[in-house]
Amino acid sequence: MNIICVESLGIPQARFESLKKHYASMGHGFTYYMDRREDETSLVERMHDADIVVISNIKLSAAVLSQCPRLRYLSVAFTGLDHIDLSYCAEHGITVQNAAGYSTTAVSELAVGMMLDLLRGVTTMDGVIREGKGRGTFLGRELRGKTVGIVGTGAIGTATIHLLLAFGANVIAYSRTRRPEVEALGAQYMALEGLLKASDIISLHTPLTADTRGLIGKAELALMKPTALLVNTARGPVCDIAAVAEALNDGRIAGAAFDVFEQEPPLPLDHQLLTASHTLLTPHIAFATEESFAARADIVFGHVDDYLKA
Repeated sequence: MNIICVESLGIPQARFESLKKHYASMGHGFTYYMDRREDETSLVERMHDADIVVISNIKLSAAVLSQCPRLRYLSVAFTGLDHIDLSYCAEHGITVQNAAGYSTTAVSELAVGMMLDLLRGVTTMDGVIREGKGRGTFLGRELRGKTVGIVGTGAIGTATIHLLLAFGANVIAYSRTRRPEVEALGAQYMALEGLLKASDIISLHTPLTADTRGLIGKAELALMKPTALLVNTARGPVCDIAAVAEALNDGRIAGAAFDVFEQEPPLPLDHQLLTASHTLLTPHIAFATEESFAARADIVFGHVDDYLKA
């Protein structure tokens, strides 16, 4: 089989060379690329003769997939699969497997870090001192004792709950599926409307589906406290971005932290969140740690090995 890894995945070349020897010993070809190209022409050039492709969050459209006639397996180095035309894959017998679990710790830590930054004004105060100014009358807020609403209690949402409880926060939760282990931790499940009204901080951890697209819109934002904070490390379209920007600018919520958007950064310079009040924005880094990328490589190439043995 011809195995192609179309990007570096953030792992060193030495590991790729080791994988190349590994697959050669099994009688398979392995080609890897140390750069990342997202244009369709480059993707087709790299993938057109592949039986197996390893890729992360680069968009794979039907236009690209249709020019890869030998493709039978996609090992996706990412948790979500909404960037891949899954309908085309299903119709043409291409198996798609994600890398669930590799970034659970990384994402949950950033979510809590964003909460702390918003509460204590870390980024804002960094700018203040660099301008030669002092604290003035600034007062932060503590995470301890705050009610945090977790929307989505999968692995990442649950890991975030563990961290929040260690900080002494009170946790409530909303999820399509209730998990006994979450309730055992002391987190109370409730309807989304009740969670939005009761929370000091709302942290989103849902996948992007037809049901969750626009889950947090104008009506939901209107239920939140004017002192509440919104944190999104899930998927950008889970929120109505325009409605969030409007709520921030009107002072109807106190702040928001976003690591994800409607598109992969860089964002257009006129993006509404770039000029909205009281925002903390990062360029989709929640999953990106040395530790998570090493674990991700173990998972995706482990999946390739399992596919080859099947």
